[in-house]
Amino acid sequence: MIRTGNPVISIYTEMTPNPETMKFVANKLLYPGKSIDFPEVDSAKPSPLAQELFGFPFIKAVFIASNFVTLTKTGETDWQDVIPNIRQFLKEYLEEGKTVINEDEVVVLKSEPSNAVSADDDDVVKRIKEILDNYVKPAVEMDGGAIQFRSYNEGVVNLMLQGSCSGCPSSMITLKSGIEGMMKRMIPEVREVVAEAE
Repeated sequence: MIRTGNPVISIYTEMTPNPETMKFVANKLLYPGKSIDFPEVDSAKPSPLAQELFGFPFIKAVFIASNFVTLTKTGETDWQDVIPNIRQFLKEYLEEGKTVINEDEVVVLKSEPSNAVSADDDDVVKRIKEILDNYVKPAVEMDGGAIQFRSYNEGVVNLMLQGSCSGCPSSMITLKSGIEGMMKRMIPEVREVVAEAE
């Protein structure tokens, strides 16, 4: 049998509703079943990949999920000028089998918000998390982002926007008319859904 070495990686791009972000999708799992947001270079310690991406002078934020990376650029940069370089960089990085996320470093970070239902969640919180996981997560991942549960208090659901959702002009419309409307219909106790600033 002939050993051919590392698999060939292909990277394609998808536009997101946020003009400042671009989704780079790989034919390889990067962070299976999870996502992590690096809103600035100082937060990127757990990810050697994110650290190297921040080496591009026009990259402002990095979001890594199951099989894609969403990058946020500076306003004066045109995506068409930089996409080929980023695709080539990601292709080579992944083909060389370099580390995407160092899980030990993630544990050291402050506890990340989670949509996973835990035993001490009350009934309303469990239902909120189930809606986020079953209905919201698949839709926002298609757009290169994530929405994480932060808290629920007296009818107000507090969510954190990540990836392309963070700073997206249309994210507040999605949050208010989409997510808030669905939560109010499905969970009568919910009165309002708000976004927590990073």
